[in-house]
Formats: sequence, structure tokens, C-alpha cells
Amino acid sequence: MRKIVVTGGQGFIGSNLVELLLKKKYFVINIDKSSYSANPYNVRNFKNNKNYVFFKEDINNKKKIFKILKRFKPIGVFNLAAETHVDRSIDSPQSFLKTNIFGVFNLLEAINLFNKNSKKKTKLVHVSTDEVYGDIKKNIQVDESYNYNPSSPYSASKAGADQLIKAYYRTYGSNVIIANSCNNYGPNQLPEKFIPKIIFNIIQNKSIPLYGKGTNIREWIYVEDNCEALLKIFKKGKIGKNYNIGTGIRVKNIEIINIILKLAKKNKIIFKKNVKIKFVKDRPGHDKRYAINSNKIKRELKWKHKISLLQGLDRTFNWYLNNKNYFKQISKKNVNKRFGLKI
Repeated sequence: MRKIVVTGGQGFIGSNLVELLLKKKYFVINIDKSSYSANPYNVRNFKNNKNYVFFKEDINNKKKIFKILKRFKPIGVFNLAAETHVDRSIDSPQSFLKTNIFGVFNLLEAINLFNKNSKKKTKLVHVSTDEVYGDIKKNIQVDESYNYNPSSPYSASKAGADQLIKAYYRTYGSNVIIANSCNNYGPNQLPEKFIPKIIFNIIQNKSIPLYGKGTNIREWIYVEDNCEALLKIFKKGKIGKNYNIGTGIRVKNIEIINIILKLAKKNKIIFKKNVKIKFVKDRPGHDKRYAINSNKIKRELKWKHKISLLQGLDRTFNWYLNNKNYFKQISKKNVNKRFGLKI
């Protein structure tokens, strides 16, 4: 059976990717250190699947990662193990460097060692972000040749990892591909992120915090579409290349809130006066606009997104309404303090 490793498979995108791979009849090895951003609830439906195995491990542990690779001999590795939240990277950047740069270094070393000593080579698809390109001026879309210009410790750590991977390809001929995804949303996402935070606050009758004037523009993709793109890159992407994954769906933050408020009314959620937008001081170095050119993946790999923004937000809203136990399964480390949840 075709075996694939997913690092960070208890997280948001990782767990959705694991689910897709299992549906496609792959054997999945999930490696996750189970930090605060991991959630056992995300893998509840397949934890007993005969084609799924889980290892609680840090990608910085090169020896353990090599042993797992040697034991299972996977045809591919998807790296989604990462610290991801921009605000936390501003408050405490060290953990972002440790996981997002040194973790990638140790993962590369383990994969190179495995490929050197094995007849069956494995391929790394590293999942990065469009934030490595930084703030994009109006009327511009950036393709894969655009210079990196990160604005936060988070995006800088992801940019550093991308550059390290490119260097390993050029120097060692490493079997690597990079995917730069735009903003994901959908089931299993932590409430520190923008869209689930809006939904959680509506459900809890709380105000919705919004940075600045809410005019910052993001490009959005439903997580299922992103995972399909990642699998397409793994199967057909060219070694040593990077691929932007985007939809062209670019919306102001304040418009996202208004769409979700309309969905809440559609679902007959009763609001109190507390549910309103609360403008707060903008965060340092906040990028105004993201916009990527995804023609390469569409042209070369014949991929395109399927889910519209309204469809995706409706699915997401209803998922959180129907999975209230998700709140209880979030890591126990200061849940109330970190997310403001009443559990």
C-alpha cells in the first residue's frame, strides 16, 4: 500500500489532509508533537482506521523521524508541522524559529539520510504560505518568482524554511517541492484564527474584534480545495519547484464578518447586543493585502478550486454549530485565557 507521512496531522490543515489521503486509499503515518494547536478531536474519525498510525513526536528529533521513515518507507512526506499564528509570533518568536526553521532543517536531514540509504526514495512537499511575499500593492498579483518580503516573525520563519529547502535542492539534490497556500479556512481550525474566532464569538454572544478599519484584504481557500491541490502537487509537481495555491477570492476582513453574520441569521442564531464589530488597535507590521498568481498550478497541474466563498463559509459555520464538543477537546493549556471560551 502507498504510504505517506503527514507531519502536524492533528492540526487544522494536517487533519484535513490526513482525511483526504485515507479516502484516496493511502496508508497515513501522522507525526505530531501534540502541542497546544493540535487537537485529538480532529482525528477522532480515523484514529482506529487500519490504514492510519500516529506518533507523538517532534520533527526536531531527527533520529526518531529517520527511524519512522526507515520503518515505513513512505513514498512521500507532507510537512504541515508549524507554529502558525502571526499574533503569537509577535509576542513570542522563539518557538516559531525552533519549529519552522530548525524543525524543517532536521526533517530535511532525516529525509536525505533515508533517501541516501534506501532504494525507495521519498518526496517532501513542504506547506508554506503566501505571507512570505509580504504586503502586495494594489492591482498586483505575485507569482512564484516574486521576491520574498516577510513582515512578521511567523512569515519570516516560513520564508527562511522555504529558502533552506531551495538550498537543499540545489546543493544536495533533495527530493523537495514547496507549496505556498493562501489563507485557509474550514473545519478543525483553532479559534485564535480570524474566521473561527468570528463564529465562536457569535455563538457566545461576544463582540467581534477587528484590527484597524477592517480593510485588510486576504485571499481565501476552503481547506478541502487546498488539500486537493497539495495532493496534486505531490503527484504531478516538479522536484525543486514551488507552486502558489490560490483562488483569486480576495475579500476585506470586514466583509468576511458581515457574510458570517448573515449566515448566523440564516441559521436562526439569536444575537444579543454584544454581538457587534469592535475595532481594535492594529497589530504591528500588519500586511494590507495578499494576492497571489496561481496560474502555474492551474496550467501545469490542471488544478482549480471548487468551493465558492459563500459555500465554504456556510459549511464552516455549520460544522462548528454541529461540533460543539470540539471546544472541549482543545488543548487544556489555559483554554479560557487563550481563547475566551466558556467550556
